[in-house]
Amino acid sequence: MIESGTEQAVSLKVFDILFGVAVMGTVGTLIGIIMGGGIMPLASVTGLVLGGVIGFMGGRRFLVSILMGTLLGGALAWVIAGPERISVGAGAGAAMGGFLGVQISMLLDMRAAKKAATKPADPSMSRTIEGA
Repeated sequence: MIESGTEQAVSLKVFDILFGVAVMGTVGTLIGIIMGGGIMPLASVTGLVLGGVIGFMGGRRFLVSILMGTLLGGALAWVIAGPERISVGAGAGAAMGGFLGVQISMLLDMRAAKKAATKPADPSMSRTIEGA
């Protein structure tokens, strides 16, 4: 069965929200583990809420960059410092991934705007009458 455009947009929005909740909830939990004490529930809930908002606003590229930073940071910490430091590396990697994601997204948006500005006008859409 083929979904209509509205149903597909709603399902993509729900996916983005759930993806944001999963990614940022994980990052919040990692930060809570690093900070220790009773701060972990607060950090986790903050991550869940921020993830839902970012997903709702359509920040999929940003969330993917955070996810990649988390995975690469955790893997690098595991290789260098051992398994007891995975959470520290993953948390730091998530922060770096978020920072780099914002910068890369900004550069891609600037490139798209520049490309759209330099695109020549379509002659078939001209309002002038030839010969006049």
